[in-house]
Amino acid sequence: MTGDEGATEMISKAEARELINDLFEEEALVIGGLVAVHRVDDDLVWRLVKNLDVIRGKALRRIEARNGHDAGVNAAARPNLKPHPAIEDFLLNLRRS
Repeated sequence: MTGDEGATEMISKAEARELINDLFEEEALVIGGLVAVHRVDDDLVWRLVKNLDVIRGKALRRIEARNGHDAGVNAAARPNLKPHPAIEDFLLNLRRS
C-alpha cells in the first residue's frame, strides 16, 4: 500500500450528492443562527435561502451531467444582476487564496 491512495480515489455520485447536501445543511444552520441572534428582514432570509437552493441544484445537476446527460440549465432565463461589493470582494479573496 502506498501513502497517496486517497489522491486517486473517486467518490460516487451518491457520495458527492450527500456531501453537497451536508454542506448546504451546515450553511442553512449558520444562517439560521445569525437570523435568530440578529434582526434580519424576512424577505432577505427567504431570498438568501432560495438562492442557496438554486446553487445547490446547479451543483447537483453538474454531478449528474458528468455522465454526459444534459444539465438542463437555460442561461437566458437567469437575470444579469451585478453582485454586491462585499460578495465581489469575498470572491476575489477566495480566488487569490
